[in-house]
Amino acid sequence: MNKVADVDIGNVFLGSSNANLSNLSGIGLYVSAIITGSISIAGIIFLFLLVGSGIAMISGAGKNDPQSVQKGKQTATSALIGFVVVFMAYWIVKLIELITGLNLISI
Repeated sequence: MNKVADVDIGNVFLGSSNANLSNLSGIGLYVSAIITGSISIAGIIFLFLLVGSGIAMISGAGKNDPQSVQKGKQTATSALIGFVVVFMAYWIVKLIELITGLNLISI
């Protein structure tokens, strides 16, 4: 008898508690907390930048200062681009979660 493989792959990779990829421990918990916190902080910063740029545009228009209005528009555009980058990063992390089965964002 010539046995090529004597290992039950289902038992080794799926039944073992050490091979379960959905359990995060150690550094994985820290990475998950950093990702969640970063997304929340980015949303708060976006809100403040958007409100601040709106106030700058309104006050520049009231003072008839086109340079202040332009700075407000540029700040709003930059804030929106930053928000899109963070939003796309969030969905990339969710895609990685879906592919690997890890739970990175919710602790």
